[in-house]
Amino acid sequence: MDVLAALRLQYEWGADEALLDAPQDRRGATPAIPPATLSPATPPARPSPRPAALPGGPAEAARAAAACHSLDELKAALDGFTGCALRDTATQLVFAEGPEDARLVIIGEAPGAEEDRAGRPFIGAAGQLLDRMLGSIGLDRRRVRIINTVPWRPPGNRAPSESEIALCLPFLHRHIALIRPQRLVTLGAIATRALLPEAGNQGIRRLRGAWRPATIQDLDSPLFCLPSYHPAYLLRTPTAKPESWQDLLLLREWLESGDYHENVI
Repeated sequence: MDVLAALRLQYEWGADEALLDAPQDRRGATPAIPPATLSPATPPARPSPRPAALPGGPAEAARAAAACHSLDELKAALDGFTGCALRDTATQLVFAEGPEDARLVIIGEAPGAEEDRAGRPFIGAAGQLLDRMLGSIGLDRRRVRIINTVPWRPPGNRAPSESEIALCLPFLHRHIALIRPQRLVTLGAIATRALLPEAGNQGIRRLRGAWRPATIQDLDSPLFCLPSYHPAYLLRTPTAKPESWQDLLLLREWLESGDYHENVI
């Protein structure tokens, strides 16, 4: 295996950060341990095994989410939920950002490396673009709630699997139900299909550009949801930005309508 292939394999496994300031040459002989450092009466300590994810399914996740009556309880439930293996490979939970009574909720796909380190959604290059997009129609992070479909980073920034999405979906529904927003915006195909299962395998290009009703567990009526491109996709495909601007105009039209109102404290 050549060097590039080895590096690519490590990246796919999630080893995409250096932990030491300088590379280590592991081709030489391993230095011998001085005899005095080990005693026959004191065997070397073994590292404690990392707690593995416990078997769980969407039904177990649904029960845990339904038992939460506040966002603090929901965050604690996610912190303690061991049914999703992503919890064991991520640095930390990336819960949400923004006001707990936001009228608009923006939903992404999954945290990236920077979000995983900081515990905040959308703070990398895609997040900076999202900030500029919101600013172009008079919004900012102080007025919207930002959540991810999956709150843990998948190894190597891969897309979350269908089973991982299914495990996290009850928590996402409960998050939305506790906030009770007026509208939703889904960024990317993964978030859109998660909240609009009737969309099937349609691509985001077909789904974007219109408000669509999304049925949310524990809410009496559907919420209108606007699918659009993920900012990370726009960074890779700048030619899609005009279509994304059309979606922002639809969002601004609603913001300027009589249907939108913010909670005033």
